[in-house]
Amino acid sequence: MPVQQFVPEQALVRRGLTNYWGYNTLGFLAPHNRYSSAGQLGEQVGEFKTMVKTLHDAGIEVILDVVYNHTSEGNHLGPTLSFRGIDNTAYYRLDDGDKSRYVDYTGCGNSLNVRHPHALQLIMDSLRYWVLEMHVDGFRFDLASALARELHDVDRLSTFFDLVQQDPVVSQVKLIAEPWDVGEGGYQVGNFPPLWTEWNGKYRDTARDFWHGRPGTLPEFASRLSGSSDLYETSGRRPVASVNFVTCHDGFTLHDLVSFNRKHNEANGEDNRDGTDDNRSWNCGTEGPADDPGINELRARQARNFLATLFCAQGVPMLLAGDEMGRTQAGNNNAYCQDNEVSWVDWSRAASERDLTDFTRALSALRREHPVFRRRRFFLGHPPTSGGPGDIVWLTPAGGEMTENDWRAGDAKSLGVFLNGEAISEPDPRGERIGDARFLLLFNAQADPVRFTLPEAGFGPEWEIIIDTAGPRIPAIHGELPALPAKTEVELAGRSMIVLCCQPTPGGPP
Repeated sequence: MPVQQFVPEQALVRRGLTNYWGYNTLGFLAPHNRYSSAGQLGEQVGEFKTMVKTLHDAGIEVILDVVYNHTSEGNHLGPTLSFRGIDNTAYYRLDDGDKSRYVDYTGCGNSLNVRHPHALQLIMDSLRYWVLEMHVDGFRFDLASALARELHDVDRLSTFFDLVQQDPVVSQVKLIAEPWDVGEGGYQVGNFPPLWTEWNGKYRDTARDFWHGRPGTLPEFASRLSGSSDLYETSGRRPVASVNFVTCHDGFTLHDLVSFNRKHNEANGEDNRDGTDDNRSWNCGTEGPADDPGINELRARQARNFLATLFCAQGVPMLLAGDEMGRTQAGNNNAYCQDNEVSWVDWSRAASERDLTDFTRALSALRREHPVFRRRRFFLGHPPTSGGPGDIVWLTPAGGEMTENDWRAGDAKSLGVFLNGEAISEPDPRGERIGDARFLLLFNAQADPVRFTLPEAGFGPEWEIIIDTAGPRIPAIHGELPALPAKTEVELAGRSMIVLCCQPTPGGPP
């Protein structure tokens, strides 16, 4: 999250709160002083560099969340701290009808003037500084659509994108967009230029709708699970353009997503008006903490469903810190001003949520060990000329291929997908052929159990269950379940997911 120098809004200070997240930048070329333990008179620069080097030595990249869409000076009633006093018209978008007021695409009182060369120079100088001097590996751009508004509409051919594209430094690092802002037409998921990766808000919404049991979600759920080619392929991008997530700092945590139907932001001091109402959440039967073991078991299962879907989807999975151990904000979905127990990570939960942490670790290991979940190119979706199943096949609970009528069945909430690790078309970075196991992912988002028939032997002669979200234990670790021959019936519990594996056939790719 933001580490550039920021200050809290006056309104928050008056309410006895502060800006905990840091999306209120004052200095774009300085690390935030309060995060430094070495001192606040320049020592924070050296400490930041040491931190980056230490993380790099451990094999961890550093990506900064940057806020170039607005500043901490707020609207026309806000304080004059820097840019307003230097050159108000150069740094801010002014209302054409009243130059004393600001155009606000951000919901924060002002918008940086990306039409002016001085504002653009500030942004580019700042980005280069953090790469060349601080050695960071990339950036996530908050409300990135606001940076592309040269006139009113979001323009993917804007000057900002041109500058990034041709810059010999910035164009070489990871560029991640939050592809929306609060202005009209600001939702631009799938519309950023080829260099860019995007937070895929459509993945988040579709995954939530599917596991909530909303009818008619199967086609879009399939698109999001397979890498969102409908959003990224036509612009020449690949599955890594999609940063998949179910939760992030902005909204419910995973625990709260399955525990609350409504936001509970009273502590923010705005009478619960702040924060989105479009949560697509489900409390599983009661609002907030529950004593009913059945409700708590269902909540745990839903959390596992979201995690398993995330780690098995094509694209880049993003996990909110603390979701792996049930972190809660007590239903607050906009905790930007809560520098207290609401927002802090309670590490003591790691012991009580050991099952969830182990489950998440197993999913991460599964993804790391099997390239079929990390394809560099989109699926082809058709059988190879040599015969046999294609690289991906969508299946009904009866074990047959999905038909047009199956996709159109609005009440259908169950499906399977076959991933063929022996039909990965792209080579590895050394040009060698990639081979992997075959996998079946079975999904059941309805309340009642569903019996799935495994497909015929051409897909795989024998299958092993390695993940089952119906319970917290990992079958592959404990060796609890026997191998299942083709055409065997498998029962999926209500609202659960199973992952099965078939090892490569003899003589197949290594």
